[in-house]
Amino acid sequence: MSDIVGMVLILFSLVQIKHMFADYFLQTRRMLSGRGEYLHLGRAQHAGVHAVGSAIVFGLIGAPPGFIAVLVVLEWIAHFHIDWIKARYCDSRDFDPFQAGFWRAAGLDQALHQFTYIGMVWAWVRYAAM
Repeated sequence: MSDIVGMVLILFSLVQIKHMFADYFLQTRRMLSGRGEYLHLGRAQHAGVHAVGSAIVFGLIGAPPGFIAVLVVLEWIAHFHIDWIKARYCDSRDFDPFQAGFWRAAGLDQALHQFTYIGMVWAWVRYAAM
């Protein structure tokens, strides 16, 4: 296996661990309530937890600080909006965890976050890998 393939697999593993903690272990009540409002401080904080986690992940693999700064700003923007769109969609239909529509929206939300990570790893390979 080439060095770059090994690093890509490590990087994907690290962003998955980061995502698990940021989305499932580190959310507070403030982050979870009122998410359908656009200017929601809790959602901004949640996206910030993801951005900080990604900064740590990419720092661990030695990505340049400028690359990390641009990457995490773009991730913050993407994560904030993906979560807002899901919340607005679920709120507009009064979905709750006992309805299939809620889980379809949650699945699409998670898929979009994973596509974001594919883009982030691609950017690392393209612009920052040694």
